[in-house]
Amino acid sequence: MNATTLPLQSSAEQPPRLLDPARLDAPTTLVRSEPFHFLIARDQVPDSAREELARDFPRYPSAGFFPWQREDCGPSVNRLIDELTAPAFADAIGARLGIPHLGQYPHLVTLCRFLNKRHGTIHTDSRSKIVTALVYLNEEWPAISGGCLRFLNRIDDIDDLVVPELRPLYGNLAAFARADNSFHGHLPHEGERRVIQIAWLTSEEEKLRKTRRGKLSRLFKKLFGDLDRRLGAGRDRNAAHRD
Repeated sequence: MNATTLPLQSSAEQPPRLLDPARLDAPTTLVRSEPFHFLIARDQVPDSAREELARDFPRYPSAGFFPWQREDCGPSVNRLIDELTAPAFADAIGARLGIPHLGQYPHLVTLCRFLNKRHGTIHTDSRSKIVTALVYLNEEWPAISGGCLRFLNRIDDIDDLVVPELRPLYGNLAAFARADNSFHGHLPHEGERRVIQIAWLTSEEEKLRKTRRGKLSRLFKKLFGDLDRRLGAGRDRNAAHRD
């Protein structure tokens, strides 16, 4: 008896890819190696996906970054994360930051829907992170600096910018290689600010540790979110912490 041959899925039935590494080479992309390796790329996610990504983004009840769980998200957000973390796209990011074969390293995905004013203090990221990438999904942003990503020359001055700040608008992507001077942060902002963060890490042990800590943080913020908001309400604009 001949085995039944299943029909191949036509290309028309497969959803179009959301990411294309070639877009990283657009004329508007900024790649720098000083004072640390970073890139800023705009229009990395197609306009045609705006509505479904807005619909499928998780509706966390509290502010902050939380470890990605597939069941929290709709299909388009999960597809975007799958593409962001695919070795080919990771390698494309790494190649522009002087880190070959970035896709070989473990990665941790966290998502944020809301900020409070405690977030965004100046820091470098922990030594367990090799590269961090941020993809913003906000359809609009007010004419303010609050919540806009800043790459900085110093840990004690939020206004000592390396390049102009990046507004967290839909399709904007920023990535940087962690270094002892990879200072970054943003001015205080409270409200919705949708972003997907991918960190490529030094080991699976670090991924497990950070995932556990993120889940505990999610529980804490669920129980004490109002306290968390009030504690950060009066933070200094140049507040910083060393990782």
